[in-house]
Amino acid sequence: MKPERCPKCARKGENMERDYEKTAKDMLSFIEKSPCSFHVIANVQKMLEEQGFTELKENDVWKPVFGKKYYTIRGGASLIAFRIPEGQKIRGFHGTAAHSDSPAFKIKENPEIGVEKQYVTLNTEKYGGMILGSWLDRPLSVAGRIVIEGAQGLETRLVNIDRDLLVIPGVAIHMNRDMNKGVAYDPQKDMLPLYGEGGGDCGGWLLSEIAEQTATEPEKILGHDLFLYVREPGRIFGRKGEFILSPRLDDLQCVYACTKAFGENDSSEYINFCAIFDHEEVGSRTGRGADSTFLDDTLYRLCSGLGMERTEYLRMIADSFLISADNAHGVHPDHPEKSDPTNRPCLNKGIVIKYHGGQKYTTDACSAARMKRICRLADVPYQTYANRSDMAGGSTLGNLSAARVPMESVDIGLPQLSMHSAVETGGLKDTWYLLKGLGCFFSDGGV
Repeated sequence: MKPERCPKCARKGENMERDYEKTAKDMLSFIEKSPCSFHVIANVQKMLEEQGFTELKENDVWKPVFGKKYYTIRGGASLIAFRIPEGQKIRGFHGTAAHSDSPAFKIKENPEIGVEKQYVTLNTEKYGGMILGSWLDRPLSVAGRIVIEGAQGLETRLVNIDRDLLVIPGVAIHMNRDMNKGVAYDPQKDMLPLYGEGGGDCGGWLLSEIAEQTATEPEKILGHDLFLYVREPGRIFGRKGEFILSPRLDDLQCVYACTKAFGENDSSEYINFCAIFDHEEVGSRTGRGADSTFLDDTLYRLCSGLGMERTEYLRMIADSFLISADNAHGVHPDHPEKSDPTNRPCLNKGIVIKYHGGQKYTTDACSAARMKRICRLADVPYQTYANRSDMAGGSTLGNLSAARVPMESVDIGLPQLSMHSAVETGGLKDTWYLLKGLGCFFSDGGV
């Protein structure tokens, strides 16, 4: 039997097309302002503070209050926000998890390389699994963070050189006649970006430029985490504007929807939380990844600060639900054979529930049923994904988070094409579907 629709989530048909486009444009704007994981978290932090959230620093004593809203940040690129209900009887936690990072090129120390006494390139290395060729011949720039020696000690500053600064030039077909037969790219030789022209001493050029931009001196920059990013803005395309094209759709599309739905909805019986982890693209096994203690530390400190014993915290975990949101592979229009025969998600057809027999996705019968009920209550479509049995797939946050904090969990995502390309394709409607579905969840739909 189909459950009654959530009154808060009821759809208004006459405004649907406008809602889809407005949500997609807002999401694309968020991505454009978020060139790397540090900027993602800074922008999420700004969204939360505009809604009245208060920061709790990990090195402070926490004194949370019932009915208040908080967030905490670890390492500048991971964040967990939570809202505590007014009432003192709390059943458990309702939360989402997404990730702030995307595949990119990380800039090494001492990056400048002089070539032929004419060019200067930058020394980089891969961050995550990348489609290397997709980065060629695109306008690029540099973003990340630096650590400087300030008046009060070490200070962290965000960096974004907001102009077309670099390009990774491809090799002309006249110099490689086998180019269209497939190329094995060497990241150390083929993928270094052109930075400028110059011959002799080019060392320190990049840090000097960053120092000037951040009103400091190059010698005061003691550390940096800097990445290349694609300068192309997100856009809507298709015969009727059905699709979106943007860098970093994986996973900033889900970060946006999780943050917005969390901020706009609350629960009367559950502590809602929104977790955004860094380092998913390199395995999550770091101090601020999904396989760290960050979620457990945060939720336990919260409960302890509210006067609860550990046994009460464990009871609450047993009555909790986590939605891990990371994008999914849609059926490819040129290669439909790459998808599973019976689980074939398509763009604009709704939220994707992801399954894997080896538990690379944490979904099981119970968590899938709960997610389907949430979608039905919110009146948004859902579909299913599984890898072909003869093809290895990727993994995500859900199983790692659930191993650390053993709450019932489901892995979902939004369908997209060209995952891990420099620019990825998604459906115009799907961000709105996820936003409405998560809004229903955070307002106690499907409890």
